[in-house]
Amino acid sequence: MSHLRPFLAAASLAILAGGAAVAQSPAPGDTPPPARMGHHGKGHHAAMLTVTGQGSSSAQPDMARITLGVSTEAETAAEAMTQNSTQQQAVLEALKAEGIEDRDIQTAGLNLSPRMEYNNGQPPKMVGYVAQNTVHVRVRDLAGLGGILDKLVSTGANEISGISFGREDMAEAQDKARAEAVADARHRAELMAQAAGMKLGNLRALSDSPIAEGPRPMMAMRAEAKGDSPVPIAAGELEVTAQVTAIFELLPANAPDDVPEEPAPVPAPQN
Repeated sequence: MSHLRPFLAAASLAILAGGAAVAQSPAPGDTPPPARMGHHGKGHHAAMLTVTGQGSSSAQPDMARITLGVSTEAETAAEAMTQNSTQQQAVLEALKAEGIEDRDIQTAGLNLSPRMEYNNGQPPKMVGYVAQNTVHVRVRDLAGLGGILDKLVSTGANEISGISFGREDMAEAQDKARAEAVADARHRAELMAQAAGMKLGNLRALSDSPIAEGPRPMMAMRAEAKGDSPVPIAAGELEVTAQVTAIFELLPANAPDDVPEEPAPVPAPQN
């Protein structure tokens, strides 16, 4: 059979030559064809671009939080506390008469301290005691807030501070701020990609970094006496801000739009 091998080899080459394609192995020493490249004609994975986006939205407040208190002075500690308790009880009853529920009233602090008198060249002298009682109050009727403050002052509350406004449900405003932040991140990424002579690819990662909203405006005052008209209150609006971080692919400017980029290879587990 050994004398037939050259004849069979020649016949095989003749059959292949008559077909649609000829498959030949590279001769020893020839340079092998280049390996097939990935998508977009690249032999490597796309570069990544990391950007941050910010968004904001506003909402109308539907409640107010105030800190109010009663401060009294007397020669003795017992007298100062008794006067303070009487006035504070009147304030609490006035709050309930205005429709403020028990759940919206919380004691914030109770303090009793000596009142000192200082004269030039003389040692300090105690001349009495000061009692203070403060409560946090949540008012859900903003339209009646000014009238409520007037009523409290006339009843005995002589310290009002830290008025702030809020909204019981901020979900809609927060969602709007986040959506705006994502749109801002994409806009920034597209602008940077264009400036670099490239185009934006797929979104690879997106994370949320919430920013605490700051209700405004803030208002503080010390009440001395009741005026002729309700205290003017400007509730303004609440602003909610959001921030996101996005990671996009950066592709060559001539990369086709309809071919997705190859995912990054997953490393094989180590034994």
